[in-house]
Amino acid sequence: MPIDDGMFDVLMSYRQSAVFSADDDWMFASAYKAGKLPVSYPWVWLVFQKAAKESGIGKLGTDSMRHTYRSWLDAVGTAIAVQQKLMRHSDIRTTLNIYGDVVTDEMAQAHSKVVDLALHRKVIAS
Repeated sequence: MPIDDGMFDVLMSYRQSAVFSADDDWMFASAYKAGKLPVSYPWVWLVFQKAAKESGIGKLGTDSMRHTYRSWLDAVGTAIAVQQKLMRHSDIRTTLNIYGDVVTDEMAQAHSKVVDLALHRKVIAS
């Protein structure tokens, strides 16, 4: 899959400042393996949990990033077939049914308009 030029620049900048930046080192290299293996998933999960707790969010799974990615794809108007491919789902039903709970700005605005009507805050002309 092609990488966005802006993301490529961010990753190259990170790599230049990384302790392990040799051509044969991993991008996110494990300090315990002297750059020859990537950091482990449990380590990433623990760091993610720590950041969520310190920010006041509480418990947060790394799968939240996939849900956010799907929401952002939907918010920018990406066709569902393209979303499926980008998320690497073999079955489009996974994209729609498991990662399908998206909340866009348009949804929030529509909801606020209905609440305004229900609370008699303003009248919408037809």
